[in-house]
Amino acid sequence: MNFRNAGIQDLDRIVDIYNSTVASRMVTADTEPVTVESRKVWFAAHHPDRRPLWVIEDDEHRTAGWVSLQDFYGRPAYAKTAEISIYLDEQYRGKGNGAAILSYALNRAAEFGISTILGFIFAHNEPSLRLFRRAGFEEWGALHEVAEIDGRSVSVRILGKKIG
Repeated sequence: MNFRNAGIQDLDRIVDIYNSTVASRMVTADTEPVTVESRKVWFAAHHPDRRPLWVIEDDEHRTAGWVSLQDFYGRPAYAKTAEISIYLDEQYRGKGNGAAILSYALNRAAEFGISTILGFIFAHNEPSLRLFRRAGFEEWGALHEVAEIDGRSVSVRILGKKIG
């Protein structure tokens, strides 16, 4: 897997990969696909020197997924804490790529002044919870039944890890 900083030309593919997870009701709280236009502000909030958004390509330069480190809570006292998001194209899921991507992000985090990484994961998303726990993340909290998806209440687990 090859990692590179995302450019605006990647936003269509980033949105496609994100939208491919909506129907599963496992990964995102969006219940309908999002538009490229609606993700432009989110995209602009990333910066290669501070809060990177990386596109992941396979050896044939096909976009396999993306990973982002984004601000947590948006206030200065939280500047050393980032939320991580990992999204893979369907054909790259379940093959160990998530572990490699998470490892890459953890190994690079200190370069961006990050000392704490958080993951917000649906409580019913066992594959993602296992992935993060295997990488040394611990459960730091839970938000009980804070989301409603298709008429059922779902909870979110907060997993965290100190870096370095």
